[in-house]
Amino acid sequence: VQLVESGGGLVPAGGSLRLSCAASGFSFDDYAIGWVRQAPGKEREGVSCISSNDGSPYYADSVKGRFAISFDDAKNMVYLQMSSLEPEDTAVYYCAAIPVPLCLPFRAPGGPSSGSWGQGTQVTVSS
Repeated sequence: VQLVESGGGLVPAGGSLRLSCAASGFSFDDYAIGWVRQAPGKEREGVSCISSNDGSPYYADSVKGRFAISFDDAKNMVYLQMSSLEPEDTAVYYCAAIPVPLCLPFRAPGGPSSGSWGQGTQVTVSS
């Protein structure tokens, strides 16, 4: 499994960014894939997840209504569209793929603790 993130950067509060994750080496049918973030001094957080077996994507309460996850099956790409960004969204964002059929690991405190992870991309939101 290989995951490569891109799209992070510096953006003012209220702005938008789209993160991309190029995924390879696994079948989306067998995995839950999503985004986890780690901010300095804060607990790691499962932000969003999508799987072929869940009825709808998962979003943490902190991002619900502002972030949207999507998967391009033809390109094996996972995207996280982030809007109305807040300084509290500043973190390193990781793409993670877990070999389970549902997004339950992303809902757990601290997010998933296993699976495959990308190298992370920094998102900084200025106030």
